[in-house]
Amino acid sequence: MRYKKFLNLKLSEIGIGTYLGNPDDKTDENYYQTIKEGIEKGINVIDTAINYRNMRSEKVIGKVLKEIDREKVILSTKGGYVAVPYGVENPTEWFKRELVLTKIVDVKDITDTGNILTSKYINWAFETSLKNLNTDYIDVYFIHNPEDQLLKFDRETFYKKLKEVFEVLEEKRIKGKLKYYGLATWNGFRVPENHKQYLNLKEILDIAYGVAGNNNGFKFIQLPYNIAMLEAYNLKNQNLDGKKLSTLEASEKLGIYTYISAPLMQGRLIRAVNEIILQRFKVDKPSLIPIQFVRSTKGVGTVLIGMSQKEHLIENLEIENKESLSFNEIDNMINSR
Repeated sequence: MRYKKFLNLKLSEIGIGTYLGNPDDKTDENYYQTIKEGIEKGINVIDTAINYRNMRSEKVIGKVLKEIDREKVILSTKGGYVAVPYGVENPTEWFKRELVLTKIVDVKDITDTGNILTSKYINWAFETSLKNLNTDYIDVYFIHNPEDQLLKFDRETFYKKLKEVFEVLEEKRIKGKLKYYGLATWNGFRVPENHKQYLNLKEILDIAYGVAGNNNGFKFIQLPYNIAMLEAYNLKNQNLDGKKLSTLEASEKLGIYTYISAPLMQGRLIRAVNEIILQRFKVDKPSLIPIQFVRSTKGVGTVLIGMSQKEHLIENLEIENKESLSFNEIDNMINSR
């Protein structure tokens, strides 16, 4: 397994994502076996979210953590969407009773997409994730698709909310419950500056500096990037020192580590190709082409691949035996389109 050094961490270039699958026992068992196997093969980045599979993805990871050395895993989870545990008979009533009547959530703060960005809700989600994950601390905590807030609130209100949430997360760091935090996004960093959901990385980092100075924990972002979604690499939507940069370029300049989501687009980017294409990507299977493309791109940190089947894990990890493409080869591929 190849690793990336960042701050005091050594992160595997391939990580396991846990979004896919039904909230059932069979999927739980598949994830359990896959995560255990992945850790044995050198993967140390595991990513999840409180709302994935009605909290069951977090709980499966918690089961694994009971059986291994916690220090072997760099664990990330996310909070920001309405989350209801599996098995609740009436989710609406549960949400009202547990979160609205207790004043953890005010319904006016919920977007049409079910996104919530308040200090009280993120605090609740964080502490609930700790219990689900059976751990005393989280390595990286992501605010989940915060750009959804911009569909309902103006940017000034959004930044105020973000500041309040960063204050909560910095308190978690002081208490030893959290190492680092960041934003896990879908649209925010891959849309033009005039888009309603656009996120400016430098402005957001400045909020973290305002909360905790040079020792702030805002060190990670997560965003989609793949052969079909190139914006993270070639859309110059970030302003930094008078220059227009892509999000990947800006992240490198600002000392932000990137987790890449959707490298395979849930398998939709895997298709039969001829031998010449395989040779061009220096692989022997079509399924490895999207992974090779993403991991070989300049500025990419860890590639998160949703894997709930052990056989998929084993096949995907064959990429570790292949030579990466050079940054120039990737650049030429993109710019020759």
